[in-house]
Amino acid sequence: MNLPPEVTLREVAPRDGFLSLRDFLPTDQKLQIIESLAQAGISHIEATSFVSSKAVPQLRDAADLMARVPRNHINYAAMVPNLTGAQHAIAAKADQLVVLVSATEAHNKKNVRRSIAESLAEFDAIFAVAKENKIPVIGAVAVSFGCPYQGDVPETDVIRIAESYLSRGAISVILADTTGMATPDRVQRMVGQFQDRLPRADIILHFHNNRGTAMANLLSALTAGTTRFDTALGGMGGCPYVPQAAGNLPTEDVVYMLEEMGINTGIDLEAIIRAARLLQKILGYELPGQVMKSGPRDPKLAAGTCGIDQGF
Repeated sequence: MNLPPEVTLREVAPRDGFLSLRDFLPTDQKLQIIESLAQAGISHIEATSFVSSKAVPQLRDAADLMARVPRNHINYAAMVPNLTGAQHAIAAKADQLVVLVSATEAHNKKNVRRSIAESLAEFDAIFAVAKENKIPVIGAVAVSFGCPYQGDVPETDVIRIAESYLSRGAISVILADTTGMATPDRVQRMVGQFQDRLPRADIILHFHNNRGTAMANLLSALTAGTTRFDTALGGMGGCPYVPQAAGNLPTEDVVYMLEEMGINTGIDLEAIIRAARLLQKILGYELPGQVMKSGPRDPKLAAGTCGIDQGF
């Protein structure tokens, strides 16, 4: 296989994962998780979202959290739905802003009660204030590989939204498989379309595991030349507007696979396993990540990080 020598992982559990929780997770515990991610070598974290505390009470501590995160060369992104959210994120010293629109009208209206055109028009003010403050913006496209209300999503629809983002000054475009409907061949086609139509676009792939194909999709994207991915500690996450939503690719599982394949992630596997196990302990229930249960390949390391009895 033609594989890249290194990849960049964006950790999204503090935003996408904690958003999916039924109850509010105390800020101190969120900070524990973020600090453990930093200790493992994670350099890009989507830390929170500056949204209405009434609409998303799980993230009502966004400003407080950003004031207390360990900075030490970590790039912190914040998702923002509107100009007010962007202004608050900038005031809280977010390093990047993330805006989100769905690839289908049906999902966008369900998610934010606006048409795609209305969402993109509202983002003009966000891009303007971000440019004024020299803050980069990433544009995310939800349901890029399939919609729970519409079904298939044409690649051209996704590319059209990506072009809208890039024309406004976005530095990257996230293609989110919000529904877990992607398959390796669809990923190959999508990446190929972007390489043909937008060869200079920096794309980030965000895979959910609703149908068990997320890791295969990541491998497919790797062979197609993609080197940036969103992952979530322990496999947290799940869109509230997708029936039976499942989490993201577990960060520790991805680190294990890539490092074993000789692809550098810059992340310490043992440390990220400890972070995942800490998260599971804090939450009090089992997470879908597998490497936190089985550990690294080396039996002694597996015993040390996961407490597995190997007879030593």
